Amino acid sequence: QVHLVEFGGGLVQAGGSLRVSCAASGRTFSSYAMGWFRQAPGKEREFVAAISWSGGSTYYADSVKGRFTSSRDNAKNTVYLQMNSLKPEDTAVHYCAARTGRVGAGRDEYDYWGQGTQVTVSS
Repeated sequence: QVHLVEFGGGLVQAGGSLRVSCAASGRTFSSYAMGWFRQAPGKEREFVAAISWSGGSTYYADSVKGRFTSSRDNAKNTVYLQMNSLKPEDTAVHYCAARTGRVGAGRDEYDYWGQGTQVTVSS
């Protein structure tokens, strides 16, 4: 069982940066692959990024590639999403999620979800 809590969202101007974090409970955090998803009003929840249990492999949606970076610190049970060159279309509730096994981009592949944190990018 993993309990996830996101924090660090907020309001930022277009072109700015923001880092959101996801803190996990449980002693087996390092065995979970982690994903980031986001959901804008009226839209489906979409894949943003994923990182393997070791942090050695990362994957990104085309819409954020080159702008977002995911990392993790297993000693702190925390995963991060650094977001640079933010655009108004990045505005959404951002969620972290955990799954055993390999990283994946599908929502249904993840077993545990945080409550989400709002990221708003003004133009």
